[in-house]
Amino acid sequence: MDTYLSILKQYWGYDDFRGIQRDIIESIGKGKDTLGLMPTGGGKSITFQVPALARPGMCLVITPLIALMKDQVEALNSRGIKAACIHSGLSHEQTLVILENSVFNAYKFLYISPERLGSEFFLRKLGHMKVSFITVDEAHCICQWGYDFRPSYLQIANVRKVKPDCPILALTATATPEVTRDIQKNLNFKEENVFRMSFFRPNLAYKVLHADATILGLLQLLEEYSGSCIVYTRNRQRCGDLAKQLIEYGYTATYYHAGLKAGEKDERQNAWLRGNYRIMVATNAFGMGIDKPDVRLVVHVDLPDSIEEYFQEAGRAGRDGKPASSVIVMDGKELELSKRRVKQHFPDLEYVRKAYEDVCCFLQLAVGDGMNVTREFNMERFCVTFHYHPLMLTSALDILDKAGYIEYRDAEEGTSRLRIDATRNQLFNALDGQGEQIILAMLRRYGGIFVDFVYIDEDMISRDTGLTMDIIYQDLKELARRGLVSYIPRKHIPLITFRQRRVLTEELEFPYGVYAMRKEAYVYRLNALQAYCVNTEECRSRLLLQYFGETKAHRCGICDVCELEDTTGITEAEFLQIRERIISQLQNGPIKASELDIKGIRPHSLTWALDYMRAKEELVADGPFVRLASKD
Repeated sequence: MDTYLSILKQYWGYDDFRGIQRDIIESIGKGKDTLGLMPTGGGKSITFQVPALARPGMCLVITPLIALMKDQVEALNSRGIKAACIHSGLSHEQTLVILENSVFNAYKFLYISPERLGSEFFLRKLGHMKVSFITVDEAHCICQWGYDFRPSYLQIANVRKVKPDCPILALTATATPEVTRDIQKNLNFKEENVFRMSFFRPNLAYKVLHADATILGLLQLLEEYSGSCIVYTRNRQRCGDLAKQLIEYGYTATYYHAGLKAGEKDERQNAWLRGNYRIMVATNAFGMGIDKPDVRLVVHVDLPDSIEEYFQEAGRAGRDGKPASSVIVMDGKELELSKRRVKQHFPDLEYVRKAYEDVCCFLQLAVGDGMNVTREFNMERFCVTFHYHPLMLTSALDILDKAGYIEYRDAEEGTSRLRIDATRNQLFNALDGQGEQIILAMLRRYGGIFVDFVYIDEDMISRDTGLTMDIIYQDLKELARRGLVSYIPRKHIPLITFRQRRVLTEELEFPYGVYAMRKEAYVYRLNALQAYCVNTEECRSRLLLQYFGETKAHRCGICDVCELEDTTGITEAEFLQIRERIISQLQNGPIKASELDIKGIRPHSLTWALDYMRAKEELVADGPFVRLASKD
């Protein structure tokens, strides 16, 4: 009997595995440390969920994405599979209950963030749990050379000390050959063991569109393509502004970035998933764990920082296997702007030292104090007081974080608290149908709520009642105004934790791997992305695949470079050379088309180039003569 296939059919309803899913499952099922390289939408979760159900004990899943944790736990529980997650939004009591239940084998899956591995208390509890194997999602985060290195991932080695016999399954959708080697080294693989699924997406066309203005290029694409769309931009302010512009042009659009409240994020995301909005304008905070199969178009109106970042975001298009496109829109300013990011992401170390000193002063921390102290950090007030730019400051804090001096959590969301102040009779006599629905859901989930404040999760209440987060928030605020409850809503609180006592600025040290090496890697990745954007000769899909180590990649036939060559018989590079020669010959006035210097140019290529330039109104034909179009 095929146990794995039986589990797949029973819980997911699929008749067979896809791609390398089976290979990975059998490898981790045999107790081997395993690295799986699978593109976005390749079905990573199946590779650890199926073998975990086939083995005794619990699967520990390490992932940095709280939203993904919650979604996967909810999906597993809906299938009758016991799962739980521990994240920063839970109270200490809630976390303790989950840990105790894990010790007593209550779950098949426990999801945690990598930061949890730095807790001695958690590691002690882990020692008493029966763990089948450990899954590390987004495994590229463990590599300092990688584009998304996170120091907390290095603590995964602590798990191997506590559970030396537990195999590790590492999964990622973006890993170059160098990163692949580093992942296995940093996770202490007993032997190299990698399964690669080709990143080739035959239905996804990669394109670069040159436009006079970004908005004009975007509007052109929205007219050309139908269906659901994601537009990525780097700036939160631009995110909202661009969505408003699109609405003014008659499109249904919303926006998403890390600065929104959790309720706003959920509502906008869900409305877009339901199809209430065609377009989601977002920063890179949007998309991880989002599985909307019918996205037909992904547009980048700002250049990402790396091919890895671009490839992952582009991969959210066409997951249903139908034709889709990912387009970078360029108006001529992007390359210069992207070069400035090196300074923004890696400010001079003197700037970083000064930022450390000013932050310590702002938080009233004396030299020698601060070990394990956590303080709220009002970045806006700090920047105004000490004259810092938020982007540069965030980069400095990130460097200090990776150097081990602080832990900086950007706008972490606290947990709401509620206490019912009225008696049960007073409360229910004062409630309407909607309010009663909310309070009943609270009473079912939380004990002691009439006695003292309890931590509540509006997300869970929303799922229990079917009401939106905003309705729940407004109703609880109204009950508090009427004196029936005391409600402390959660809020965005940037936090800084000092990992060691405050030192003098001249004592700050920044190892090669924290600053110089990461800066070099950043420049390398940025240059690779810029080369991709200016490329006019090589199939774009082939370029991307070669970056990730697929040396035998074929032409895709559907990117802009392939399309031009297939329809005209000439490459874009050849056309640009012909165009330049024609323009240079017409600078001094009209010339007969038959008298143009066409030495070395194929006749059909010249004919096509002239027709194209006339269609674009770059040239004007006056009888046998051709001339440059007027600039007026």
